[in-house]
Amino acid sequence: MNFSARTCFFFGFLACASMLAIAAYFQFFENLEPCPLCISQRMIVFLVGITMLAAAIQNPGKTGIRVYSVLALLFSMFGASVSGRHVWLQHLPPEQVPECGPGIEYVFKHFPLTKTLELLLSGTGECAKVDWTFLGLSIPGWTLVGFVLLALLGGAQYRNVSP
Repeated sequence: MNFSARTCFFFGFLACASMLAIAAYFQFFENLEPCPLCISQRMIVFLVGITMLAAAIQNPGKTGIRVYSVLALLFSMFGASVSGRHVWLQHLPPEQVPECGPGIEYVFKHFPLTKTLELLLSGTGECAKVDWTFLGLSIPGWTLVGFVLLALLGGAQYRNVSP
């Protein structure tokens, strides 16, 4: 079955919306507070989702499909790298886990933007904690899978546009 680019971008948007809904469920109903890397991953999922929604709404021609595909692919790969770092932190031996930093609210209020971004992208000791698993993967592990699938979707849309 061959779907149009518009339909594929819309499915990508729905996947991102689902990922954010699941994250909200864990935060507000299961009381799992997000760490700095979790917040970063959510922002990147939102960025990929908005990119795909814009592509679905605009229904661009070949050049537009390529632009949106490349953006979705790059944002997804960036998200996969952040998720990969998070998974790596979760697998470090306890003695190698970085120290926990100040709370995220404190950081946003009192730290300069560059330091805040560094913390959001590098993580702290609290990022190494595994609160939930399914089929052997933690939440960041599943988020990594989601980013890889979104990157594949973006790449496939680019490839499907004939030159």
